[in-house]
Amino acid sequence: MSKRRWKRRILWLVLIVLAWLLIDWLIARWYHRSPALQVQAAPEQIERGRYLVAAADCAACHTAEGGAPFAGGVPLASPFGTIHGTNITPDADTGIGRYSADEFFHTITRGEARDGHQLYPAMPYVSYKTLAREDSDAIYAYLMTRPAVKQPNRANGVGFPFNIRTGIHAWNWLFAGATAKPASQGQSAAWKRGEYLVETLGHCGECHSPRGWLGQVDRAAPLSGNDALGRFAAPALTPQALAARGWDRNGLREYLASGVSAHAVASDEMLKVVNLSTSRLNGNDLDAITTYLTGDQPPAPAATPVPAAVAATPARDRYLALCAGCHGRDGAGVPHVAPALLGNSSLRDGDAHNLIVALLDGLPEHDLPGLERMQEMPGFADQLDDAQVAELAQWLRTRYGGQTGAVTAKQVRGLREDAADRH
Repeated sequence: MSKRRWKRRILWLVLIVLAWLLIDWLIARWYHRSPALQVQAAPEQIERGRYLVAAADCAACHTAEGGAPFAGGVPLASPFGTIHGTNITPDADTGIGRYSADEFFHTITRGEARDGHQLYPAMPYVSYKTLAREDSDAIYAYLMTRPAVKQPNRANGVGFPFNIRTGIHAWNWLFAGATAKPASQGQSAAWKRGEYLVETLGHCGECHSPRGWLGQVDRAAPLSGNDALGRFAAPALTPQALAARGWDRNGLREYLASGVSAHAVASDEMLKVVNLSTSRLNGNDLDAITTYLTGDQPPAPAATPVPAAVAATPARDRYLALCAGCHGRDGAGVPHVAPALLGNSSLRDGDAHNLIVALLDGLPEHDLPGLERMQEMPGFADQLDDAQVAELAQWLRTRYGGQTGAVTAKQVRGLREDAADRH
């Protein structure tokens, strides 16, 4: 082929790309110049939308700390860079004020914005794809009747090539059609309602299921845990895993409603879920969630372990010096101050990840629904070396969690280095 033909073909290719970019720009301009919509909705639909927005935990990603409700700005860490929750108030220029109910439904269930650009899967549209249309319309009615906030969306920190959103079409083709396998077995009305609340509205699998190397949720291993999303691991929520850590329906219900149970106190991301979502659900829906998580025929929870008799060791001495002042010499804890350690879910987990992180980083002071503020737990990363943290973690797991697996200095070092990388 002659050089002249090659040049001509390259010229045509450049012209086609430029034409495509011009058309895309014109479409976007047209979308952004259309008038804002005025939505009229019945009070009952708006109230239902308020409830569903809580069930879907929208505020966790779309309301920044100290910011206006639903105005965006929440940083969401991912292996591909930081993604920020967007403004979903009815502002016409920076929010969703120009969205129709049809466009809103398409966006949250298919991951494609009104102007045609693809959303990052940090927006859980793969879970929301089974959202009932009437629920979407109620959510839309509620959001469109909130105060409009003119707050531009923050730029994302996603690097090349993941900042080219056209590539998300391929990601969607590969992964968005996957159907979640139920995490438990059941057929009752409560179980089916719970499946919808957990797998669709609550999108619990987005955190509590493992992910592949392209960030896709493993729908074949639902709610089997994930230690790669944040500083703390999201533990497994299968019936067997919950039972092994001592959970039953009553304990789960109490935890989801208040953030506190005999087995755990909510912290980190789960604290947001409790405060902004599950504590606002009615009793029937809380019962449905616990029915789904445990199944119609729940396994019997493992008995609370008997505290193992341990000799005086350096780890025991460190517990008495650093921990007993809040958790008690016998690990019984103090209400509204420090949780009990005997039977604690993190100590009974087969993976010591979260216990190690708590020992290294500590936990901030925080509020729980209907309770006084929980006291801060200091971190001991500067006081204890890797071997000492491992010894203390193993002592705690053996005495109060009935766990016999070893905790190694290598595990601690990995999580210490992970903290340094995040800063």
